Amino acid sequence: MEPAYIALSFSLQSMASSDAQRQALIASLRERYAKALEREDAEAKQALFKEAVYLGIQPDLFIQNEAP
Repeated sequence: MEPAYIALSFSLQSMASSDAQRQALIASLRERYAKALEREDAEAKQALFKEAVYLGIQPDLFIQNEAP
């Protein structure tokens, strides 16, 4: 196997793994945000926003449409 092929293969696997991890994080944020909404827990929602910022995830990826 050629080194360039090995590097490309590793890079693609790494990207797929990274994307899967990101999707799992977003799913977790979404689930916890929904629970915070149910409990009307403003502190929990704020903590989730801070976590999302730390992880580099935009809030609109996990916030479900809130009723006004």
